Amino acid sequence: MSGETVLTNARVVTDTEVFDGTVVMRGVRIRTVERGRSGLAAAQDLDGDLLIPGLVDVHTDNLEKHMMPRPGVRWSARAALLAHDAQVASAGVTTVLDALCVGEVEHADQRDQMFRDGVAELRALAPRGLLRAEHLLHLRCELSVATMQASFETVADDPLVRMVSLMDHTPGVGQFADVERYVKRNARTLGMSEAEARAYVARRRETRDRVRDANRDAILAHLAGRPVAVASHDDRTADEVGSWHAAGVRISEFPVSLVAAEAAKRHGMAVVAGGPNIVRGGSHSGNVAASDLVARGLVDVFASDYIPSSMLASAMLLHDRYSIALPRAIATISAEPARMVGLSDRGRVAPGLRADLVQVHLADGHPLVRQVWREGRRIA
Repeated sequence: MSGETVLTNARVVTDTEVFDGTVVMRGVRIRTVERGRSGLAAAQDLDGDLLIPGLVDVHTDNLEKHMMPRPGVRWSARAALLAHDAQVASAGVTTVLDALCVGEVEHADQRDQMFRDGVAELRALAPRGLLRAEHLLHLRCELSVATMQASFETVADDPLVRMVSLMDHTPGVGQFADVERYVKRNARTLGMSEAEARAYVARRRETRDRVRDANRDAILAHLAGRPVAVASHDDRTADEVGSWHAAGVRISEFPVSLVAAEAAKRHGMAVVAGGPNIVRGGSHSGNVAASDLVARGLVDVFASDYIPSSMLASAMLLHDRYSIALPRAIATISAEPARMVGLSDRGRVAPGLRADLVQVHLADGHPLVRQVWREGRRIA
């Protein structure tokens, strides 16, 4: 039938099972999902590869990495967005929440300008259909930055905003609780003396004491009642998690300790872990390993964090190494993140949903993305 794309001889991964089958796309939707092969001559034979839903990435810093490929080196924001878009699409990501930092910690990091440039290019390119994946916004609000609210207000009511995380990267808390390690790292990577690094830490902590609570309250008040997912970030203690839950936050993103992740689950909060953490075998910052969280059933969603290909790799690790059923493993990178940010029309291979699909070949156990469709159109 004209206007239809038939994908057959696939190992179809639905939200409950895996079977040899055929998926028919009509327009932007999945029309049917059936067992067995199609007899149509025009059907595309997927050679027994997996056919899974398009991935939904709720947190990636990858756009910023393209806009500043080396410290202090700026790249064209448009070229960066296009390169980032191609990379996420080739990794099987059909919906991506570009996580842009709101609030410039130091003038030299240029993050506020990258935030403004990134939003401007996304607004310019997305409506013209020039991007392969669907790009939405995840605002990473730095609560310890005095100018954060002013930047937030420039985009707070944009319908592209689907998620906000409340961050505090002040030395001495969260991810950077070890101040001595932080001082030595900055002295090494930023060319500071240890005395300069300690003075920098003191400035950061003084600013945090002045502005953090007011920034937090303002963001939460603005988002109250709006369909935007709100997450805490880098939770370390059970008290921190309890405080966020009491404030209405229902997602704990990248908890840095087992205690925090356990507390989040007790409160009924969803837990997001980073794909690179489990693929590498541990946290690059010396925090809790995602594998320890998985072993205790504490992870609901994996995000790419900073490596788009880590999403699919992390799901396959859940299946191969931790004996998690493939539909459940794939759901951590598709159905669950889609549900988390209120995108009920995608994330599963089911009739009536968006035709966001990924053909995955297993090359000696390693997932290789062969084809990607977004809303029925091939994008990679």
